[in-house]
Amino acid sequence: MAITTCIFDAYGTLFDVSAAARAAASEPGHETLAEIWPKLAADWRGKQLQYTWLRAITGDHCDFWQVTRDGLDWALEAAQIDDPALRDRLLALYWELAAFPEVPEVLAALRARGLTTAILSNGSPPMLAAAVQSAGLESLLDDTLSVESVGVFKPDQRVYDLVGQRFGCDRDAVLFVSSNGWDAAGAAGYGFVSAWVNRAGDPVDRLPARPHHILSDLTGIPGVL
Repeated sequence: MAITTCIFDAYGTLFDVSAAARAAASEPGHETLAEIWPKLAADWRGKQLQYTWLRAITGDHCDFWQVTRDGLDWALEAAQIDDPALRDRLLALYWELAAFPEVPEVLAALRARGLTTAILSNGSPPMLAAAVQSAGLESLLDDTLSVESVGVFKPDQRVYDLVGQRFGCDRDAVLFVSSNGWDAAGAAGYGFVSAWVNRAGDPVDRLPARPHHILSDLTGIPGVL
């Protein structure tokens, strides 16, 4: 079946999750962060994801803003940084993450072909709305779907169900794009055609399903179609 619907993960796929730490590190007064920001950004992201998985397993759901704050608190403590003002600044910057440079052009190319484009994310609706607006992507997306509709994080099947419920499309008519290998694998196992945007060149996760396509960035998405 031909692809009619292109669904994108948000954080790490469309939006650069390292942008908050990188921007804060460049600001006056944050010299300590300037020395370690790549590790802090990686720790922050790693714990953020771990907390979504653990909460999905235990059924102790909270919204993505909570796990984002919890992940940052862990990363700051691990870096031995006790600076409430810096914490507040990092969290504020997370609401205005930059999109990767190729994102607007890729989304525009897909829409020019008549394809539906949307986000399916762990992010809460307010977080996603802020990110989309900050990046200027409103006119390039048909909708933004959040796990808050079902109260569980990806890769739970109920999250992927949201796509068919919203757009009325068959699973094999969906191209699902994520920078998270586990998410691309989960989508492939669900029945979507999946593309893993492997920006870091990581090995493929050892999971029951594998992404159908592996790309270094989003510029290859139109070619996949």
